[in-house]
Amino acid sequence: MATRAGLLKRFFSTSMFSSQTTAAANAKPAPIPSTTLFISGLNKRTTSEKLHEEASKFGEVVHARVVTDRSSGYSKGFGFVKYGTIAQAEQGIKGLDAQFLDGWVIFAEFARSRTPPGYLASTENNTHQAEMD
Repeated sequence: MATRAGLLKRFFSTSMFSSQTTAAANAKPAPIPSTTLFISGLNKRTTSEKLHEEASKFGEVVHARVVTDRSSGYSKGFGFVKYGTIAQAEQGIKGLDAQFLDGWVIFAEFARSRTPPGYLASTENNTHQAEMD
């Protein structure tokens, strides 16, 4: 009887609730405050100069860059702004987030560091393999 209870417990703990644990594991961590902001929701005609001009209203901008498509030269809809200090970057988030720029609503948040290619996939495979052992 104890074996049956153990099997039922294992069955229900892995299948019924696995989507909840997977969602929690896939949730991105809160970004660490930095001087670089990630700006999304940009109009395809927004330029780096226009982004720099708007971001300068909230602090000293070291660099502003709109990421563009190689073939068309138009914005891919996101960019980065680097401020002189973290305090200025926080002011930039408060001032730019959910505001209109070139007719589109933009969003600002602290930029996350890049994950090396293949790192996430190999970590998930190792975790999955450990669960199977």
